[in-house]
Amino acid sequence: MCREKLGWSKATTYTVIKRLSTRGVVKNENAIVTSLVTKEEVQAAEIDELVEKTFGGSLPAFVASFAKRKDLSPDEIEAIRHMIDSYGEG
Repeated sequence: MCREKLGWSKATTYTVIKRLSTRGVVKNENAIVTSLVTKEEVQAAEIDELVEKTFGGSLPAFVASFAKRKDLSPDEIEAIRHMIDSYGEG
């Protein structure tokens, strides 16, 4: 599957699985590879890395940049306001 979708050789695939296993991202038991992290955890880590590298760790700068590049609908703006308000009440 990795060769077909990613163009990886068998050796590359095994190397990546081994590295991910060492980092605690996947578990490899009897050639069955299982994820140890959720999709949400991966997404959160990717966003954290993006914000840190691109915006110096500033979440407001990230949000401002995103909002400038995409036309937000009134419903999306309201949903964002609601999320911010609910986190503030936390």
